[in-house]
Amino acid sequence: MKCTLTDNAVTKIKEILAGVEDKELKLRVYVSHAHGDHAHYGLGLDKPSEKDEVVEASGLEVILEKGNEFLDGVIIDYNPEQDNWSATNPDKGNHGDH
Repeated sequence: MKCTLTDNAVTKIKEILAGVEDKELKLRVYVSHAHGDHAHYGLGLDKPSEKDEVVEASGLEVILEKGNEFLDGVIIDYNPEQDNWSATNPDKGNHGDH
C-alpha cells in the first residue's frame, strides 16, 4: 500500500507529534465511509493493530487498514492558511475529509 504526504502535511504532522506524550502514536488515515466507488477520509493519531499496515511516507510512519483499496494511493495535504486537512485518492473517487 502507498500513501503520499505533501510537504505542508509533513511539517504539520511533525509539529503535532512533537507535542504528544505517547511517542508510539502515528498518523492514521482511514475511510470514514464509502459510497460505491468513492470514499470519505479521516485522519487521527493512533497505534497500529493486527488489522493495519504501517507504511513510510516522507520519513513518517502512517497507519492504513490492510486490504482497504480506497486507502492505497491516498494523498494527505495540509493547508496552513486555512488550517485544514484534505485526503484524496486520485485513483479512486473521493470527497476528502469532511
